[in-house]
Amino acid sequence: MAQGTETPAGPPDSTSPGATGSAAYLRRRTLRRGSAGWLLLTGLGVAYVVSGDFSGWNIGLSKGGFGGLAVAMVLMGVMYACLVFALAELSAILPTAGGGYGFARRALGTWGGFLTGTAILIEYILAPAAISLFIGDYVESLGLFGLTSGWPVYLACFAIFIGIHLWGVGEALRFSLVVTAIAVAALLIFAVGAFTEFDAGRLNDIPADPSAFGSNSWLPYGLLGIWAAFPFGMWFFLGVEGVPLAAEEAKDPVRSMPKALAISLAVLVFLALITFVSATGAQGANAIKEAGNPLVVALQGTGEPTALSRFVNYAGLAGLVASFFSLIFAGSRQLFALSRAGYLPRFLSLTNRRKSPYLGLLIPGVIGFTLAAWSGNGGRMLNVAVFGATISYALMALSHIVLRRREPDLPRPYRTPGGARTSGVAFVLACSALVATFLVDRDAAFIALGVYAVALAYFALYSRHRLVAAAPEEEFAALAAAEAELKRD
Repeated sequence: MAQGTETPAGPPDSTSPGATGSAAYLRRRTLRRGSAGWLLLTGLGVAYVVSGDFSGWNIGLSKGGFGGLAVAMVLMGVMYACLVFALAELSAILPTAGGGYGFARRALGTWGGFLTGTAILIEYILAPAAISLFIGDYVESLGLFGLTSGWPVYLACFAIFIGIHLWGVGEALRFSLVVTAIAVAALLIFAVGAFTEFDAGRLNDIPADPSAFGSNSWLPYGLLGIWAAFPFGMWFFLGVEGVPLAAEEAKDPVRSMPKALAISLAVLVFLALITFVSATGAQGANAIKEAGNPLVVALQGTGEPTALSRFVNYAGLAGLVASFFSLIFAGSRQLFALSRAGYLPRFLSLTNRRKSPYLGLLIPGVIGFTLAAWSGNGGRMLNVAVFGATISYALMALSHIVLRRREPDLPRPYRTPGGARTSGVAFVLACSALVATFLVDRDAAFIALGVYAVALAYFALYSRHRLVAAAPEEEFAALAAAEAELKRD
């Protein structure tokens, strides 16, 4: 048994220590296995991210200009590619709902596991709250049912889509795939329309700041603008790393997980390139750099709405729904895994008759709705989410490096091309992106650090002494410790 862990027991539906074995505990915390093949997993990976193509990324133009955001997008694309290759290997080794937490638990111990899982949880609780605000803005701007952006719309988002998740993971992922396909088709149609108005001279129409070091027409805010644009370059890919959270519910995760990660990233890279270039070239970087709906502005400018711009506006709502829906899934699975292992209160990992973690869905939903209704600042919440994401990326990449060096003979059904060098690139770029968040929104970074401090205090003072040895991620780590001890003897 791993140090600091315990085997839970008690009545079959109890989460407190008692007299019975771990089988009853895990029976109430079981997900529906074999519900998702590679296609549904690929759809999930694209769904996490697709809303970022419709809005948000363009603010990076106001930080770095076209050239600065282009370089940032390429570097962040490299970071995600290296990270995805590393996660593909790790998820084939440990295909459980813990995802990044499970990988870090094996490589970096209980503290590393908790730090990683908490960072991921910050990302996946804050991002849906922010997106619900954007959905409200779209509903109001489109005049749907005469609704305005406010708490009734946010409440409807959480209630309807959490309800679908409670129905079952297979049904939820199929719904997500359909909505994502609509959003992707709309992006392709948008690109065709935008390229008919494309003018390369508009790409660099932001006036250069003569006081910025290295500024020119392509880098109007200088070399530092590239770094400041990092968080916005991430918007084209933010969330794809959540695919391994579905590993425990996947069909043949050893094969399907690496395939889904690779295909979803390839789709996202393609969408990022055509969206970024076509939107900026259609109306100019200066025109869309602060637009809330940059694709619509790229098509119609300041003129009257066209049939195509209205279609893209509706499709943007579909993209937001796809990302909102899939991020709720990711947050619930990360919360489920941390709770099942005792890092968070154990009752949060209980599942219903359809094998959905109902409290892991409902409680983050309540938190997300409360934050959306109370704050109303979607940009700030997304910046907090990005801060959590960059911490988790650095720790997951570090986990891959440590496992490669500490356990080179560990069976690896899939091996990362380039090995530890690949994850090393992801680690360096993730650390750079983490620092860049302070350049964009210092308050958001400190808010995230405050949440982190509270969570760490809970772990240090309470939960680290009550971990559950029977949880899959903890058993995996305990087995590794036992094998290492045998080798030393």
